[in-house]
Amino acid sequence: MSSHRRSLIVLVALVGLIAAACAAPSPSPTPTRTLGPSQAPVALTVGLGFIPSVQFAPFYLADQAGYYAEAGLDVTFRHGTDYDVVALTAQGELDLGLADGTSVIPAVSQGIPIKYVATIYGEFPSIVFAKESSGIRTAVDLAGKRLGIPGRFGSSWIMLQALLASADLTPDDLEIVEYPDFGQGAAVAQGAVDAATGFANNEPVQLELTGEQVTVLRVDDVVPLPGNGLIVGRSTLESKGDAVAAFIAATLRAMAEISDDPAVGLEAAMTAVPELASAREAQAAILAATIEVWNGPVQEARGLGAIEPTNWETSIAYLEGLGLVPNPVTVDDVLETGLLPGAN
Repeated sequence: MSSHRRSLIVLVALVGLIAAACAAPSPSPTPTRTLGPSQAPVALTVGLGFIPSVQFAPFYLADQAGYYAEAGLDVTFRHGTDYDVVALTAQGELDLGLADGTSVIPAVSQGIPIKYVATIYGEFPSIVFAKESSGIRTAVDLAGKRLGIPGRFGSSWIMLQALLASADLTPDDLEIVEYPDFGQGAAVAQGAVDAATGFANNEPVQLELTGEQVTVLRVDDVVPLPGNGLIVGRSTLESKGDAVAAFIAATLRAMAEISDDPAVGLEAAMTAVPELASAREAQAAILAATIEVWNGPVQEARGLGAIEPTNWETSIAYLEGLGLVPNPVTVDDVLETGLLPGAN
């Protein structure tokens, strides 16, 4: 089965699930938006994706430091895969979710009622990495190499196609080795493959901690694919729009604080997930790499959380070219920028 068809089947299945459920300029601290002193706290359930991790330090800090409570919010976190977050947010089972932008565009194209409301990763985090000793320096060097990937789907597959196209290559010019258990990072370390897809703030960081010099290839200069950000279901926007705006402001406040003092974020993460303390050095390195991907050019110019609609137009056109956007979709269908601090 082709990767495009597999992606579309997954999205069509999501549409059926949701239809059944929904039939009825510098990273300075951001003032927390509050809901008013007389209001009872508004409950928000937030899907963070994946497993509890130091990568979610801003959410943990905003909760532990009382930023959400100050904003009149009672926040509960849930974890799951990216597709779970998209579906559950659309259904209203999650009020907000953290999702990859390249999942959001095809989902909205299929009629899934969500909006992307704040950028968390200003740089697209999916990358290709290799040991420096492999001789891989640019995308053209991937020709004929063995490359590990979880599967021919999702953001890593989209990123890889864009990266290869920049060197006039296609996946057929490589030997693609699939690791459904996400073991491609270990495969690079062991020499089973020459390179692999991963995340800028994960696999290459851990490989470097073993003493290896690592080469990282990024797609940002090829096409501005949107990174992970906060999504909201349309029904939640209507019923809890002010609470969502308050959550965004409190989270960006925590991101700015961690950017200035990463140790604060590390401590918050270890408080939320005590087992992280057993690998403090590794967690500190992952957090440092995570802070780097929060700030793309747009965020450096306009502040953390900022969204650039023009970049999304380019991304939509690119995904259409891959056959992943079968129904017309516009930036206005996908984005809601009015909830960011200073938007109104």
